[in-house]
Amino acid sequence: MVVSYGQGEDAGFADLYEAPIVERVLFGDDVMLATERKNYSTNLATYVANLVSVKGASKEALLSARRILALSLHLERRNKQAMVVNFQLRQGVMPKVKIGDYNPRTFSRLLMARAKLLNKGGEGAEKERLLARYFIDVAAHIDPRNEDAVFECESQRIDFGELDWGILTEGPSKSKEAPKIQEPEN
Repeated sequence: MVVSYGQGEDAGFADLYEAPIVERVLFGDDVMLATERKNYSTNLATYVANLVSVKGASKEALLSARRILALSLHLERRNKQAMVVNFQLRQGVMPKVKIGDYNPRTFSRLLMARAKLLNKGGEGAEKERLLARYFIDVAAHIDPRNEDAVFECESQRIDFGELDWGILTEGPSKSKEAPKIQEPEN
């Protein structure tokens, strides 16, 4: 007889979820203020909890969850919401639907607005441009009807290739190399 406590009928997805490896944060005080990073981190984690709760623990939802939680944890390593949702997914516990600060449509627009500001960084602002790419990608996936986000996401894909989420999800020891941002070819 096998006894499992608090996992219920959804425990089977723990085998499908691979938690991101975040040894050191990539986006720190040199990119945004701590309070702003905390706000984005919390709202990204809330979005993930709701995504998995509403869409179920499908392979696609769990992959998105892993990527977005990695981004969240790279903004604030000890973000309570991100740590709790990540732990729950690792344990096969379905997160509860959470009330966030923004609905998905508004959050997508907010991410796009912040990405535009990040892209205005001067020389040596590679981390800002990299974070902008992640924000744009997430914004497009959160709200595929946000035409500006989808256009920017697809433009980035054409100009730079597929976005490397391994930089965030695999940790520096498994990552191929340090993240590099290149200018689009004209």
